[in-house]
Amino acid sequence: MRQWLSFNPARRGFLGAGLLAAGGAALSAGRAAGQSSHGAGHQAPPASGANAKPDHRSAHGAMITVGDVDNARNGFDPTAMLTEWYTGTVSTMPDGRKLRTFEVTAEDKEIEIAPGVMFPAWTFNGRVPGPALRAMEGERLRIVFRNNGSHPHSMHFHGIHAARMDGVPGAGLINPGDEFVYEFEAKPFGCHLYHCHALPLARHIHKGMYGLFVIDPDPERHPDQADVARSRLLGSPENAEWQEMAMVMNAFDTSFDGENEFYACNTIAHCYAKKPIKLARDRPVRIYLVNVTEFDPINSFHLHANFFDYYDQGTTLTPTLKTVDLITQCQAQRGILEFTFKDHEPGLYMFHAHQSEFTELGWMGMFDVVEAVS
Repeated sequence: MRQWLSFNPARRGFLGAGLLAAGGAALSAGRAAGQSSHGAGHQAPPASGANAKPDHRSAHGAMITVGDVDNARNGFDPTAMLTEWYTGTVSTMPDGRKLRTFEVTAEDKEIEIAPGVMFPAWTFNGRVPGPALRAMEGERLRIVFRNNGSHPHSMHFHGIHAARMDGVPGAGLINPGDEFVYEFEAKPFGCHLYHCHALPLARHIHKGMYGLFVIDPDPERHPDQADVARSRLLGSPENAEWQEMAMVMNAFDTSFDGENEFYACNTIAHCYAKKPIKLARDRPVRIYLVNVTEFDPINSFHLHANFFDYYDQGTTLTPTLKTVDLITQCQAQRGILEFTFKDHEPGLYMFHAHQSEFTELGWMGMFDVVEAVS
């Protein structure tokens, strides 16, 4: 088992320690790429010249974690996670309706959330966040849930269902070694989530038991907006035109004192700052965004140099906010962001929380806008 850090990573104290580590690494290696010798406290100048490429790791004053997380050991990769939709297996019921079945297992697992920083997580299917479940409005859903963890767990879905399927004590909360089957109709369409509802709730959510739950609209149920509905329906030609991403804003209290030391999107601090997300300039972008940050009242998403339309909860086919560059979400709030870079020049465009502390402690990334994505 990887040893924990030898110092107490308090929110601000850890940031200072990280910058000291970065400075030490730079001194031992000589002058690092993208840094200058103009003295302490000065940001490196931008790259110049026709063939120069900017050093994206120097963005935001080089306030970034040092080193890389071992995604293979974790068993999940935050870049792959952006487009990994778990659609289950589909069969036909006697009445002709589609039955979509998912299998989800709770298990304890130590994961690396920042370079060299391990966290004792409770997971769905061995990853944090859990798998991004995706179905279509009106389908019958069956979720076979097995608890291989060390504590009682459940799956509570933000959707419409019977009380006996609610994932609370007496309705799907099960002990280690047990199994429960949740079954209900997929409604309403939108960007939702699921999470464990065992007590203490803050602990079970903070430890990693949450995930996206997306229900695509059925175009036949929305004839007046069928084209928009088809653009959201996974597998349709209209949907294939979009660059869709699943993003879960989360954070980790590594000292278990009720304050977070690391913030992230899809768990790994600064993952999209170190490996920017490639976007094709001429294709629209859709982000399914949910906030499950514990111990902070709100989180936020800010897009640099651009604006987006926002669908709060994702339950409408028309925007609830138009032409904004920042939205805030309380815990469990979620929505859909839609935007395009078609009128922009290629380049690196930042996105992050607009709480500066969150940004500096891991919740910052870059879109790498290019002419075409290979």
